[in-house]
Amino acid sequence: MAGHRIHVFGASGAGTTTLGRALATALETQHFDTDDFYWVPTDPPFRQKRSPEVRLRLMEDLFLPRRDWVLSGSIDSWSEGIDHRFTLAIFLVLDTETRLRRLRLREGWRLQDPAERPEMEAFLDWAAAYEDGLLPGRNRARHLAWADTLGCPVMTLDSTGPVARLVDDVLATLDQISGLA
Repeated sequence: MAGHRIHVFGASGAGTTTLGRALATALETQHFDTDDFYWVPTDPPFRQKRSPEVRLRLMEDLFLPRRDWVLSGSIDSWSEGIDHRFTLAIFLVLDTETRLRRLRLREGWRLQDPAERPEMEAFLDWAAAYEDGLLPGRNRARHLAWADTLGCPVMTLDSTGPVARLVDDVLATLDQISGLA
């Protein structure tokens, strides 16, 4: 199934990176995550943003011209120059309680310094507001509006189930898309 450029997006904790990696493995292609382009590598991480121009240039240099790839993460606010290249977009949804439980585990694992706990709690509060969109940044309404502008099929998947099932669902959709070409 060569020639697919897939973008997996959704709320923090919905499993976009996990599904992106699994899809890349199944499709024998490379996986990229938007966080690696959005953020300057720092210790602790996620402290300094790159400009959209630098993000796009890095992506262009590393993978965008390639025939196939999987990109996970949110780019709705800075997707110009990328979004027309997708052959499939996958919107992952997951109930807020499960997402927050996943995020609390992940962020607790990342926590190196107890002094960073207030910042972690602020991130979790922000992530909890995804459905209602009351805080700035990524939210469900914005993701849905952006998805409506894409020139490729957009698939919505509930990421509650096993990753292997999600991969199978995506592969079946790719078979259907290939059959239409």
